[in-house]
Amino acid sequence: MSKPHLLVHDAKDSVGVVVIEGLTAGTEMLCVVTHDNSDFKLTAKHDIPIGHKVALGDLADGETIIKYGEEIGKMIASAGKGEHVHTHNMKTKRW
Repeated sequence: MSKPHLLVHDAKDSVGVVVIEGLTAGTEMLCVVTHDNSDFKLTAKHDIPIGHKVALGDLADGETIIKYGEEIGKMIASAGKGEHVHTHNMKTKRW
Protein backbone atom coordinates (compact mmCIF):
# COMPACT_ATOMS: atom_id res chain seq x y z
CA MET A 1 0.00 0.00 0.00
CA SER A 2 1.16 3.54 -0.71
CA LYS A 3 1.51 6.13 2.03
CA PRO A 4 -1.96 7.47 2.96
CA HIS A 5 -2.88 11.14 2.52
CA LEU A 6 -5.90 11.02 4.85
CA LEU A 7 -6.77 9.01 7.94
CA VAL A 8 -10.34 8.22 8.98
CA HIS A 9 -10.69 6.72 12.45
CA ASP A 10 -14.11 5.04 12.18
CA ALA A 11 -16.39 4.04 9.30
CA LYS A 12 -19.12 6.33 10.76
CA ASP A 13 -16.89 9.44 10.60
CA SER A 14 -17.95 12.34 8.38
CA VAL A 15 -14.43 13.82 8.20
CA GLY A 16 -10.87 12.53 7.86
CA VAL A 17 -7.54 14.14 8.81
CA VAL A 18 -4.79 15.09 6.34
CA VAL A 19 -1.53 13.39 7.35
CA ILE A 20 0.91 14.73 4.73
CA GLU A 21 2.49 18.14 4.17
CA GLY A 22 1.59 20.10 1.06
CA LEU A 23 -1.70 18.47 0.04
CA THR A 24 -2.91 20.35 -3.04
CA ALA A 25 -6.29 20.71 -4.72
CA GLY A 26 -6.90 17.99 -7.28
CA THR A 27 -4.85 15.33 -5.46
CA GLU A 28 -6.47 11.91 -5.51
CA MET A 29 -5.98 11.00 -1.86
CA LEU A 30 -5.44 7.51 -0.52
CA CYS A 31 -7.69 7.41 2.55
CA VAL A 32 -7.29 4.71 5.21
CA VAL A 33 -9.88 3.80 7.86
CA THR A 34 -7.76 2.93 10.90
CA HIS A 35 -10.51 0.93 12.63
CA ASP A 36 -10.41 -1.85 10.01
CA ASN A 37 -7.47 -0.84 7.75
CA SER A 38 -9.79 -0.47 4.74
CA ASP A 39 -9.05 2.21 2.16
CA PHE A 40 -10.73 4.35 -0.47
CA LYS A 41 -9.91 7.26 -2.80
CA LEU A 42 -11.14 10.84 -2.52
CA THR A 43 -10.13 13.94 -4.50
CA ALA A 44 -9.08 17.04 -2.52
CA LYS A 45 -11.02 20.10 -3.67
CA HIS A 46 -8.70 22.60 -1.91
CA ASP A 47 -5.12 22.89 -0.72
CA ILE A 48 -5.44 21.51 2.83
CA PRO A 49 -2.80 21.79 5.58
CA ILE A 50 -1.59 18.77 7.51
CA GLY A 51 -3.78 18.08 10.57
CA HIS A 52 -6.87 19.72 9.05
CA LYS A 53 -10.09 17.88 8.24
CA VAL A 54 -11.64 16.91 4.89
CA ALA A 55 -15.35 16.27 4.29
CA LEU A 56 -15.96 12.63 3.33
CA GLY A 57 -19.35 13.55 1.86
CA ASP A 58 -21.42 16.69 1.40
CA LEU A 59 -21.93 18.40 4.79
CA ALA A 60 -24.78 20.87 5.29
CA ASP A 61 -24.84 23.96 7.51
CA GLY A 62 -25.99 22.78 10.96
CA GLU A 63 -24.99 19.14 10.40
CA THR A 64 -23.28 17.30 13.27
CA ILE A 65 -19.70 16.25 12.52
CA ILE A 66 -18.49 12.78 13.52
CA LYS A 67 -14.78 12.02 14.11
CA TYR A 68 -13.38 9.07 16.10
CA GLY A 69 -16.97 7.75 15.94
CA GLU A 70 -18.04 10.64 18.23
CA GLU A 71 -19.79 13.98 17.73
CA ILE A 72 -17.12 16.69 17.70
CA GLY A 73 -19.00 19.74 16.41
CA LYS A 74 -21.44 21.29 13.96
CA MET A 75 -21.05 22.81 10.54
CA ILE A 76 -21.59 26.59 10.46
CA ALA A 77 -21.36 26.63 6.65
CA SER A 78 -21.66 23.84 4.12
CA ALA A 79 -18.74 21.88 2.66
CA GLY A 80 -18.79 19.50 -0.27
CA LYS A 81 -17.16 16.11 -0.51
CA GLY A 82 -13.36 16.53 -0.55
CA GLU A 83 -13.46 20.10 0.78
CA HIS A 84 -11.54 21.62 3.69
CA VAL A 85 -13.32 21.51 7.08
CA HIS A 86 -11.89 23.79 9.78
CA THR A 87 -12.81 26.83 11.89
CA HIS A 88 -14.12 28.73 8.85
CA ASN A 89 -17.02 26.29 8.42
CA MET A 90 -17.19 24.14 11.60
CA LYS A 91 -17.63 24.98 15.26
CA THR A 92 -16.22 22.48 17.73
CA LYS A 93 -18.30 21.31 20.70
CA ARG A 94 -15.37 22.22 22.98
CA TRP A 95 -15.95 25.98 22.70
